[in-house]
Amino acid sequence: MRVIGIDPGYDRIGIAVVEKPSSKEKENLIYSECFTTSAADDIYKRLLQVGQHIRHIITEYKPDILAMETLFITKNQKTAMHVSEARGIIAYEAGLFSLSIFEFSPPQIKAAVTGDGHCDKRAIIKMIPLLIKMSETKKHDDEYDAIAVALTCIASHSSTVHLSIST
Repeated sequence: MRVIGIDPGYDRIGIAVVEKPSSKEKENLIYSECFTTSAADDIYKRLLQVGQHIRHIITEYKPDILAMETLFITKNQKTAMHVSEARGIIAYEAGLFSLSIFEFSPPQIKAAVTGDGHCDKRAIIKMIPLLIKMSETKKHDDEYDAIAVALTCIASHSSTVHLSIST
């Protein structure tokens, strides 16, 4: 099973492709990055860039599933709206490839990765290298978050309700 994990945004997007070769083998990190768009561009150009990049990653790595963190409501409604729009673009791109979409809340992800649904980011960053084969340390929290989303999906794949979008 190959999962693309997404920590959604429009400014910075954590993206990770994780593979579970078999039930007895440890997950492998195939790819991860923190994709950024330029604050100098308007929101519509940034959303276009998000969609194009997600399409490129799906085309290149051919995941079976897309897993995404649910929107964390912030005090800044403008930011929340733009992240929602980016999530819609990401879901649309997944639908073009008939990928199943799984969503997980931050507490679900934290609990799956660390056993504590209220832990901080440092606990996730510390735990990820113990759970998955990684060749290098990641530079951005967003990458760790995307890896955590993918691992959560793999761990709970059989018991999670999902949305299936087909074209």
